[in-house]
Amino acid sequence: MNKRISSPKTMQDVIRQHQFTLKKSLGQNFLIDENILNNIASAADIDEESYVLEIGPGAGALTQVLASRGKKVIAVEIDQRLEPVLKDTLQDFDNVSVHFGDVLKLDLHQIIDQECPPGVPVKVVANLPYYVTTPILMKLLTDGLPIKTIVVMIQKEVAGRLQAKPGEKSYGSLSIAVQYLAEPKIVMTVPKTVFVPQPNVDSAVIRLDIRPEKKVKVDDETFFYKLVRASFAQRRKTLMNNLINNLYDKTQKELLLEVLEQTGIDPGRRGETLTIEEFARLSDVLSHK
Repeated sequence: MNKRISSPKTMQDVIRQHQFTLKKSLGQNFLIDENILNNIASAADIDEESYVLEIGPGAGALTQVLASRGKKVIAVEIDQRLEPVLKDTLQDFDNVSVHFGDVLKLDLHQIIDQECPPGVPVKVVANLPYYVTTPILMKLLTDGLPIKTIVVMIQKEVAGRLQAKPGEKSYGSLSIAVQYLAEPKIVMTVPKTVFVPQPNVDSAVIRLDIRPEKKVKVDDETFFYKLVRASFAQRRKTLMNNLINNLYDKTQKELLLEVLEQTGIDPGRRGETLTIEEFARLSDVLSHK
């Protein structure tokens, strides 16, 4: 069996052998704890029937675990320099295919169609670079891909924002955008000491189960997102002030007051206190004005 690279020594040996230098600009922090790797695979319910899309396999430590449990792993890696490393670490697995390119620019529909049988749901598992977490998650959630579950390691603070509830300090437009499309749950927190090199902050593994139907029904989704973003533009301002400054203007104050009264929302409240259902109600009335 090929060497497992889920320990600091084997990881360092592989990196040294291939004379690979980690790039900070790509957020390359490789995970080196076998228990955590196994827990991530378990959190995604990976079994012998699972088709897995892994984003950012790095040197292949998590890929090895996923491939040993799943039916097939489709890995997408932005750094072409890792090709010889992955050829080495994944040489004993015939159920892994690696695609090199930027996940934000690649046609994931085409890759999944090419690699998976039609109609089979895909599970996404990834140790995501901190600097690009939100764009990747939003692409996965909004592109209409055949994804059932997403289990990702991300910055602990961001994980908190994804599952935050109204009234909590970390609740914001990202919380609403994600919860509108998926059900988030933090699986575990992960100390920075289990990465090579160590990042500056702790991480968390979060599971997002894609909703079969969106959490709320809205008449105009584009306007709904705009309204939510505007409502959180300046957190200390009231909902009314944020809407006037960021989506409307002072001449429309009376219209806004009328709509807020109609929807039963106090104009003096802050955006962070509104539920997703209240935002949907407000969006539906305002989008028809």
